[in-house]
Amino acid sequence: MAQARKGRIEDKRLLTGKGRYGDDRRDGALHAVFVRSDFASARVLGVEADDARAMPGVFAVFTGADMAAAGIGPLQVPMQLTGPDGHEWRDTPRHLLVTTCVRHAGEPLAIVIAETRAQALDAAEAVLSDLEELPAVTTLEEAQAQGAGLVHDDRPGNLCLEWQRGDWDAAGDALAGAAHAVRLTTPVTRVTAAPMEPRNAYAGPIEGGRWELWASHQNPMALRPLLAEAMGMQPQDIRCHAGDVGGAFGMKAGPLREECVLFWAAHRLGRAVRWCADRGEDFLADEAGRDMRITSELGMDANGNFLAMRFAVELNVGAYASSRSLAMLLNYGGVAGVYRTPLIAGRMTGHLTHSVPVAAYRGAGRPEATLAVEALIDHAARQAGFDPVELRRRNLIGAEQMPWKSPFIFDYDCGDFEKVLDAGLARADWQGFDARSAGSAKRGMVRGRGLALCVETAGGLWGNPGQDFTNVEIHADGTVTLDVGTFSGGSGLETALTDLAAVALDLPPERITYRQGDTDRLDKGRGMGGSAAMPQGAPALQDGVRRALAKACAVAGDILEAAETDIEYAEGAFRIVGTDRAVTLEEVAKTADDRGIRLLGEGSFAPDAPTFPNGCHICEVEIDPDTGLCCIASYSGVEDIGTVINPQIAEGQIHGGVVQGLGQVLMEQVSYSPGEGQLLTGSFMDYAMPRASDLPMLDAGFEPVPTALNPNGVKGVGEAGTIGALAAGMSAVQDALVRLGVTKPLDMPATPSRVWAAIAAARKG
Repeated sequence: MAQARKGRIEDKRLLTGKGRYGDDRRDGALHAVFVRSDFASARVLGVEADDARAMPGVFAVFTGADMAAAGIGPLQVPMQLTGPDGHEWRDTPRHLLVTTCVRHAGEPLAIVIAETRAQALDAAEAVLSDLEELPAVTTLEEAQAQGAGLVHDDRPGNLCLEWQRGDWDAAGDALAGAAHAVRLTTPVTRVTAAPMEPRNAYAGPIEGGRWELWASHQNPMALRPLLAEAMGMQPQDIRCHAGDVGGAFGMKAGPLREECVLFWAAHRLGRAVRWCADRGEDFLADEAGRDMRITSELGMDANGNFLAMRFAVELNVGAYASSRSLAMLLNYGGVAGVYRTPLIAGRMTGHLTHSVPVAAYRGAGRPEATLAVEALIDHAARQAGFDPVELRRRNLIGAEQMPWKSPFIFDYDCGDFEKVLDAGLARADWQGFDARSAGSAKRGMVRGRGLALCVETAGGLWGNPGQDFTNVEIHADGTVTLDVGTFSGGSGLETALTDLAAVALDLPPERITYRQGDTDRLDKGRGMGGSAAMPQGAPALQDGVRRALAKACAVAGDILEAAETDIEYAEGAFRIVGTDRAVTLEEVAKTADDRGIRLLGEGSFAPDAPTFPNGCHICEVEIDPDTGLCCIASYSGVEDIGTVINPQIAEGQIHGGVVQGLGQVLMEQVSYSPGEGQLLTGSFMDYAMPRASDLPMLDAGFEPVPTALNPNGVKGVGEAGTIGALAAGMSAVQDALVRLGVTKPLDMPATPSRVWAAIAAARKG
């Protein structure tokens, strides 16, 4: 295993302004600006662009009608889902530029292309859109109301998907006969990814009559075939690539509209064109995350043993349904948690609204599932008078019961959940809470604590974990390049994978170059998502190293006049076993190059099943009862991520994820105006983001139980922090409010006004 270094290889380049981001690509390209709808729901009567086309510097203005005339139809990732009644639910068509109906505020109506951005902005103001405004629905309640306006005419009641697993009626019977039965409704708010780097793209011609799309995207390999199909081109005629990406979190994984429109417009003009969203466009047009309501039920016997659980999820899909809408469904199995509940059932419905579509956002259904089950257990403990820690401990799956065959979707290959719980309690000094609470009381504060045990599927989807690829090439001068199919959007993979390759090659890391996200170098791979880089990408890299060294060994055997089986490799040289006869890797590579032999190892790895990282997260908050201000007092987490390859990077991943989760707990929420669908949180003046001053130092540790599903025993860490934080943070807030006499669960986010109102209502009541 690689020796963990301090710092990261990429840090110096990124921190000294030497990163290569999408908007750094200029090359004399024209500038594009999008004309967007002011309305959330409207009928398009016409889009007039002649005046704009005549303005100085303008090369073209294209509308949805232009794209339709060119044969460019709707584009998004297809959805095919079988409902419990056998009905086949399909995706709803989404045109790249609106043609007949506007379905959310900010939908693109036209693209303006000019010599400068200023000219394009001026011309965009001259594009006249004739829109007939219609009533808008933006929330689940509005979409489900009797007589609500339809987002798509062919989807009655705005229903766009139904799904069910488990015996719903049998679980209901068990609940009805339980000594203790509780029910809880948990809204999960809509959030936006807000990456540091807004979306951007550059499209233009390259040699050989081909075209390229350079975009801030987390999976160029998956984007290329979708783009080619939509444009009527062959995939090999397109080069998709991404350089450094300043955050993605799932939002930048799909075939997003603006990038695809830009590519088509550049191809139509035969010129390079570039676009970079401003922050307002990101709020309007980026796919959102979460936005659902979960109704959970738990039945227990008199001793607190779990008998049955049911979960009903109602999802606000937004304006368009696609497989990008199914993040929660793909990770629904997480509601089973780390508990040996014998009977579990789940349902999910999706409803269309006049809002930006939802898609994967860090954790992609995992945080929501953990929140549902952990909040339910807290609620049950309060209602039935059980200690929340002991209630969990009583129902934990034991280490001796692994591998665990779950009654609901996910089967766990390994884990020691009680060891993780005990390590988490010790790390957070659970027993010292009363003393800390007394200290808070002396300052007029009320302290609360929350515990969440989380488990997630990582390293590939359940039932279809997929495959990753890496090409490893040894060059004539003895240097090595890695072309990886996984992708880093700031997660430290350049360091982690370079170090792993250095160990496998027994070479200094300085001789190894990491490259990612270029379909001309590698046209297949998982990209970034689902914590798959270490469980899949690392074994694929190591396989590539083995294959490259095998080719080099054959050349070395020829040079040394020995059989390959008699040759060993170590410390950058091939030796005949038991002798001092050796040849260096550089000499072998130079000979191979002279003979026209390419020392390329095409590595791959496909696991039999996904992994299951798990953890214990504990959060403490302080609430000022006079103002409602809620502050994070302390936060600690212990994770079993299997083998920890680089503790510093792994801990950083947990820290980043925790902040995203706590941001949703305390302040983040996308809001629209009722009936109109106007975005009310269109800037950082309105959409609150956590700052360093809002959080204490975060304490993270590890209790690894290596998995046998990959050669390194790793389970993945990228989603872990958010999964634990959403549940632990809300649990701590609820605990503090209960101490203040608030019995009704608080809906997130725990803003001062909401917290103060809940306290005031409890005092009055």
